Amino acid sequence: MALHEGIQKSDERPLSVNPFHLEANPVGDMVEAPPKHRLPDGPLPPSTAYQVVHDELMLDGNSRLNLATFVTTWMEPQAGILMAECRDKNMIDKDEYPRTAELERRCVAMLADLWHAPDPSAAVGCSTTGSSEACMLAGMALKRRWAKRNADRYPGARPNLVMGVNVQVCWEKFCTFWEVEARLVPMEGDRFHLDPQAAAELCDENTIGVVGVLGSTFDGSYEPVADLCAALDVLQERTGLDIPVHVDGASGAMVAPFLDEDLVWDFRLPRVASINTSGHKYGLVYPGVGWALWRDGDALPEELVFRVNYLGGDMPTFALNFSRPGAQVVAQYYTFLRLGREGYRAVQQSTRDVARSVAERVEALGDFRLLTRGDQLPVFAFTTADDVTAYDVFDVSRRLREKGWLVPAYTFPPNREDLSVLRVVCRNGFSADLADLFMDDLTGLVPELRRQPHPLTRDKDAATGFHH
Repeated sequence: MALHEGIQKSDERPLSVNPFHLEANPVGDMVEAPPKHRLPDGPLPPSTAYQVVHDELMLDGNSRLNLATFVTTWMEPQAGILMAECRDKNMIDKDEYPRTAELERRCVAMLADLWHAPDPSAAVGCSTTGSSEACMLAGMALKRRWAKRNADRYPGARPNLVMGVNVQVCWEKFCTFWEVEARLVPMEGDRFHLDPQAAAELCDENTIGVVGVLGSTFDGSYEPVADLCAALDVLQERTGLDIPVHVDGASGAMVAPFLDEDLVWDFRLPRVASINTSGHKYGLVYPGVGWALWRDGDALPEELVFRVNYLGGDMPTFALNFSRPGAQVVAQYYTFLRLGREGYRAVQQSTRDVARSVAERVEALGDFRLLTRGDQLPVFAFTTADDVTAYDVFDVSRRLREKGWLVPAYTFPPNREDLSVLRVVCRNGFSADLADLFMDDLTGLVPELRRQPHPLTRDKDAATGFHH
């Protein structure tokens, strides 16, 4: 979550109130305009409070036109109704809401089967608020397993976690919060994610695990999880080090099972100890749900599981959060039930088709060079061609925002800080028709951009943020 500070410069202008939104008499019912940064002295009528908040939110971007976010921005109305019916249910109160808890258990079982757990009934898993929490839990399990194996040296020895420099920021947070050294495999040339051999070379007796990303947020490409496991197999044969792998499948774990069935990345690989995904990304649920699964009970140390006597029932729990709504878990089960394997395959294929089509049309403009083509995650990244000097990707992002499109521009990490790109995320709801409108706007902007004397963005760091 964003960390907010107090208001540095006082803004004493009160919020305005439209008289037409007052309860009855727009004159007699006039109320004092409420302040912005302190609680009002008294209550407002509900319609007035709604109007004030609604009008301010009108200045947000249109989520359907947000091509930066991976998060689901459209669900069927029936899913919205179910979520509204369950928003008052506390997910942690499993005795009070046993059917909601049962739907969570079924979702875990479905994912264990989807990801080829050796024995789905023995797989262990839980829902989370998203992939960031799921990654934290997986990292904690890796660290605790390592600490138990190295009880004679820990806490004197410092554990480390090996991953590509392209990982989502939650992994950097994990290493900081849990005092684990982050060992990052840098990008090299046209390789924008982890190299298996380079990852294996960074491992030692203090390595708690290696993270493989199924769908990098930088460019949408899959990391070669099977090759990573093979490199670690060779390492074990040579040194005896048995290094587990966690697959961060925030997006790809809900794409690859349906579109890339021959790709081996999941629990079919014995070295894969745990997998996470975001139900609210390509799991097709509104924000607020993720999943963490371990291949069996041995992969999740029992001492990390708290058995809470809560409201009269024994409840095993493994989470960083406690109270949270059950609505998103119910929506996940609805979506699994609603679509099934063939439905998910159709939806994900549609988004991949749109991504590949748009990527090809962007390339055909002649001003841009593709880094990826949307043929893994329905995501592609592109930069300006070498002969384009009048504008840069930050100019493109800024001009598209004027049309309502939110397309992030950002610079790659070491060793490719020289490369700045745009990234387009195609989700369910970004239809072929919307893609046509996007291409119309981009095509119309290119002649204007070509007439610039030079790139206009002075502060590239402030031009646009990296959105995961």
